Amino acid sequence: MHEAAALLRARKLSSVELTVTAISRIRALDPDLRAFIATSFEAALDAARLADSERDAGQDRGPLHGIPVALKDLYDQQGIVTTAGSKIFSSNIAKKDSAVTARLRAAGAVILGKTNLHEWAFGVTNQNPFFGDAKNPWDRTRIPGGSSGGSAIAVATGMCFVSPGSDTGGSIRIPAALCGVAGIKPTYGRVSLRGVVPLAWSLDHAGPLARTVRDLAIALAALAGYDSGDPSSADEPVDDYFAGLEGGVKGLRVLIPTTHFYTDIDPEVDAAVREAARTLSSLGADVREGPLPHTELLLETQRAIISTDAAAYHRDHLRDHPDDFGPYVRERMLHGDSVSGSDLAIARRRRDEIRSSWVDLLKSLDVILTPTTPEAAIARDTGQPAGERDASAARLMTRNTSPFNLTGLPAISVPCGFTRGGLPIGLQLAAGPWREALLLRTAYAYERATEWHARHP
Repeated sequence: MHEAAALLRARKLSSVELTVTAISRIRALDPDLRAFIATSFEAALDAARLADSERDAGQDRGPLHGIPVALKDLYDQQGIVTTAGSKIFSSNIAKKDSAVTARLRAAGAVILGKTNLHEWAFGVTNQNPFFGDAKNPWDRTRIPGGSSGGSAIAVATGMCFVSPGSDTGGSIRIPAALCGVAGIKPTYGRVSLRGVVPLAWSLDHAGPLARTVRDLAIALAALAGYDSGDPSSADEPVDDYFAGLEGGVKGLRVLIPTTHFYTDIDPEVDAAVREAARTLSSLGADVREGPLPHTELLLETQRAIISTDAAAYHRDHLRDHPDDFGPYVRERMLHGDSVSGSDLAIARRRRDEIRSSWVDLLKSLDVILTPTTPEAAIARDTGQPAGERDASAARLMTRNTSPFNLTGLPAISVPCGFTRGGLPIGLQLAAGPWREALLLRTAYAYERATEWHARHP
């Protein structure tokens, strides 16, 4: 994206030309890949013409000015239906823009449409029973990951340059890893969730997917900031994500956890991630191994909170439209109603204890290094009923990502290799609260030292 932005600024390329190219790719590829639920090409071309005229008049809104982007179909866009991947919201026309949509417009971005997702963002396969099964662009028999699967497909195939996703248990980082792109889940409260259909209020995060780390920095700089209209938004200063981007990793203290994150992972994934650790070490990072506390509590605690939050938001939908849910999503939400108040209170207390202990540990460390997912993309057709497939996939794929939703800590995924079968492998880096700039710097140093990000499906 930053290369396209430079061409736009130099008048060697117009936003209309860039948008027409993106539209052509969507028309050519999307009938098979199913990255989009809806498109708004005429409005996008109008926005591109406006971007060109503004630039001709000397107005420069920044590096997103005239750049084609796509919204995960949880984000409200005024006058456009926000489905959240559900038939229940098939007529849910947004009355105003989400905070993220408004920020993208203010930055001059060109919005191409709404991307496909797992129903209600509650799953990782992105096999949507209402809007079509999304396919991994590296192997169409494999899942793209979810719930932001459409966003990852669109970015990986050049249908758009940036796509804001959401992440409640890994929904930005999982599809980024499985589709070979970059994605960042910032600290809880860093990007406004106003105008985004929730899954679990206390675990939801908004953040971008893009091809490269520099492009993530551009997008996050546009999206981050306090929003008084969002009760989960944090009034914390936003760092300059570019000032130290090229600062390298010399002296950085990196932890490879000896608990939880490397258990039962595919040998090819393990090898690729440990080679990434050696690369960072060769660049001057101090890479060490050690335990993270309370990891035995992670998954049970996350499961209790996400299911009860989801059941609470969807209480009326479950009562009035129970048959309009896919079976897997309905079952997971109904599970939330069976969690007792005391069990939920214990889960929330445990979450606070885990987060506090990890934040304390990260005062003497800088970055936690893990595989993003224990395996590369699994088959879309596993021979199981859809509900069983989605449930087993969620247990597998969120194992390494959900801990950073539970703790609210920032985490990024970048490509770090491929399996022998040609499937991308993701490297996950996490840090202490509000240290997105550090994560971007670390990931950028790794990206510059390798070539995985340069491969395209």
